[in-house]
Amino acid sequence: MKPPYEITSLILKYISSISEKIGEVNATYLLKTNPNLRKQNQIKTIHSSLNIEGNTLSEDQITALLENKKVVGPKKDITEVLNALEVYQNITTLKYHSEKDFLKAHKMLMKDLIENTGKYRSKSVGIVKGTKVEHIAPPHANVPFLMNDLFDYLKDKSEISLIKSCVFHYEMEFIHPFMDGNGRMGRLWQTLILMEEYPIFEFLPFETLISKNQSNYYNSLSASDKEGKSTKFIEYMLNIINESLNELLENTTKKLSDEDRIKIFTDTNSENFTRKDYLIYFKNLSSATASRDLKKAVEMGIITKQGDKKTTIYRKREL
Repeated sequence: MKPPYEITSLILKYISSISEKIGEVNATYLLKTNPNLRKQNQIKTIHSSLNIEGNTLSEDQITALLENKKVVGPKKDITEVLNALEVYQNITTLKYHSEKDFLKAHKMLMKDLIENTGKYRSKSVGIVKGTKVEHIAPPHANVPFLMNDLFDYLKDKSEISLIKSCVFHYEMEFIHPFMDGNGRMGRLWQTLILMEEYPIFEFLPFETLISKNQSNYYNSLSASDKEGKSTKFIEYMLNIINESLNELLENTTKKLSDEDRIKIFTDTNSENFTRKDYLIYFKNLSSATASRDLKKAVEMGIITKQGDKKTTIYRKREL
């Protein structure tokens, strides 16, 4: 049975905005020109996802572990990071619709941290916030059947990936299939589901925004619990994804050099173009920077220029 939720005007608004932003982030723009960005964003993802769970290591310490350097810190925190690095470095080998891979990922993520890694819980659990019981998870005997149904839902090709990823994340947290590691598994698997259609999500650290205001994350889960459907959580997560794409676009544009920007633009625009076209492509660039980029490209012989001021037309120089 399909998990319950409603399509609201806010959900439609976020889907439209996210789809537009994904269109701006093409493979050449983000990955080929910025190989370091993959590493930086992977570190941000791991830092934020584990920080939500109480890990104390900094981004610099995680970077050091990634580079096989010695780090001083709590043994548990170091183990969590090393496990997460292994999972994220192998993320492209995991299939989002495979329950077997889901359990395999949990085994890697929780290695040397808990017993029975990669296995569903065999005890009943409740989530306590302060002195209040926030959530009573379904009986452990029901977990295998509930998770099997959830993975059947993932195979529904008619479902929009953006919504499907949020629904899975919420429903998995509700089922609480493991004794520990549910939060980080929910965030990891949402990333994996999104990657199937949008490879950019391998390098989008949306966990950073969750980490900055964790109470909103837990409040949206709680609100969905009370309503008996994942609508509120879908709205929350789509907003997080939308804002993360905003940050990614802004930060990436700033980090590109003028030569990078020209190369990216001319690789995808061989016809006549104007400064306005260049600014539409790089939405976060100032007019003055665009003018400097184009002037330099003309001087370097990458593009040609015809006309003057408002009538200026540029074209990629034929080799």
